[in-house]
Amino acid sequence: MATAMARWRTWLLARAERRLPALTRLRQPESLPIQLHSRRIYIVPTRFGLLFALVVLAMLLGALNFNNNPALLLTFVVVSIAVLSFHHTVNNLRGLSLEGLRATPVHAGEVMAVEFLFAEDGSSERPALILEHAGHEVAFSLSPGSRQSVALPMATQSRGRFHCGRLRLWTEYPFAIVWAWSWLHPDQSLLVYPRPEAAAPPLPGQSSDAAGSQFRSPGEDWQGLREHHLGDTPKRIAWRASARADRLLVKEFADPINAALVLDYAELSALDPEQRISRLTRWVLEARDRQLTFRLRLPGQAFGPGTGPDFVAQCLRALALLP
Repeated sequence: MATAMARWRTWLLARAERRLPALTRLRQPESLPIQLHSRRIYIVPTRFGLLFALVVLAMLLGALNFNNNPALLLTFVVVSIAVLSFHHTVNNLRGLSLEGLRATPVHAGEVMAVEFLFAEDGSSERPALILEHAGHEVAFSLSPGSRQSVALPMATQSRGRFHCGRLRLWTEYPFAIVWAWSWLHPDQSLLVYPRPEAAAPPLPGQSSDAAGSQFRSPGEDWQGLREHHLGDTPKRIAWRASARADRLLVKEFADPINAALVLDYAELSALDPEQRISRLTRWVLEARDRQLTFRLRLPGQAFGPGTGPDFVAQCLRALALLP
């Protein structure tokens, strides 16, 4: 039943867009916030609405044929309720606004959970709202004066800027007699990281059986001893040396910056540009997982040496936006 109704809506919408040019005027991206007003809300009867209209027509004809005043009164009451429901359906969308969208970056080929921030600045309850994109639907409601994030899964194909395209916000509230909808096409882009190479070779200068022996995490290269300072961790106190010297001495390690791992785009000249980016992405992720300090060299750009989540995100962003 749900599939049949979805096919009915798709057919009706396609036919309406061919017949009514005004329906296609909002295909271009729009800057946020996007507010819904009467001219961008469209309404058509549902299958139940068409059946309801036939029943009301039969009631009217029967009442007129038998000159039955109570039946006529009942028919007019039912029609009045239906007309009021039309206004409630449209008003359930009118005045809503899409204020923003956000998502945590994912790698190309993964599903991105995009959050859309809707706002209701009036004093009306907005129940039974449906946000739809590429066959995925999410139902939500808004309280008067509230804001709510609605998450939709979206498939990603390639790295770089991701645009979600057109979304449909619709409702059948309160009686599902009519179906009201509006298009949303935000121009804000999101970021998709490159797809990491599935079977990349070891990091430069390392073999698979000795990975990690050449490049070390910060603080692993012994340098010597120094006087203890306030704030030094007890783990670094050289207790035996301190006992012999009769004062607290702390183990000091060499600065690992000079031994930082270098990931260079130019060194991968045997690969095509996308393969280079894919391999560098894999190496950046591997360096992150092993907490290695590294440099990243790209055409016209250089990053590091550095480590940590912020530095890794900076590198992945640069790789994603390479031309």
